[in-house]
Amino acid sequence: MLTDSDLQALWLTVRLAGIVTLILLLVGTPIAWWLARTKAWWKGPIGAVVALPLVLPPSVLGFYLLLAMGPNGPVGQLTQSLGLGPLPFTFWGLVIASVFYSLPFMVQPLQTAFEAVGDRPLEVAATLRASPMDAFFTVAVPLAAPGFLTASILTFAHTVGEFGVVLMIGGNLPGVTRVASVQIYDHVEALEYMQAHRLAAVMLIFSFLVLLALYVWRPNPKKGG
Repeated sequence: MLTDSDLQALWLTVRLAGIVTLILLLVGTPIAWWLARTKAWWKGPIGAVVALPLVLPPSVLGFYLLLAMGPNGPVGQLTQSLGLGPLPFTFWGLVIASVFYSLPFMVQPLQTAFEAVGDRPLEVAATLRASPMDAFFTVAVPLAAPGFLTASILTFAHTVGEFGVVLMIGGNLPGVTRVASVQIYDHVEALEYMQAHRLAAVMLIFSFLVLLALYVWRPNPKKGG
């Protein structure tokens, strides 16, 4: 059986992943749309910045976020001037760090989905006097719905599996920043292998179900053609 601290860590993990996924749907969608449609020369550099967490060691990203959000960092000074205090070792500090770390898992599938929509449906919508905003919500978004599903599932799952960034930013505070991956680490460090196995098994089953869902729901390009 999972312990109370295990269940607490799992709930915190699900809450973190859910909030990060919602934020990235709002933030990542316009970024992905712009990357899919623009021909500006700075598309490459911005795309590289978005994809950077894919290749950057989590400890490096966590270190620079820690400096930025710390008491002497620009973000930390801003939050303290607003009366919010420093963000490191808080739940919302984890949220901000996770948004940066999971950004490519939202943006890249959406960008691919928007690129697959092409220009023709939007041109037809324009001939029907649809504004660019109307065309986006009534044409592009419905056609890119599978991309939204894929991006949301990948972002949620990736946030659930975070370790390095959350440990750098959040530390190991029970009920505040101790997510499931950190809880497993604590069990192993304390030689509590049975507890670690139980919690790790839950994470393994979850990961398998996520991948299964992606394969089951992925559209078959051979159909309908």
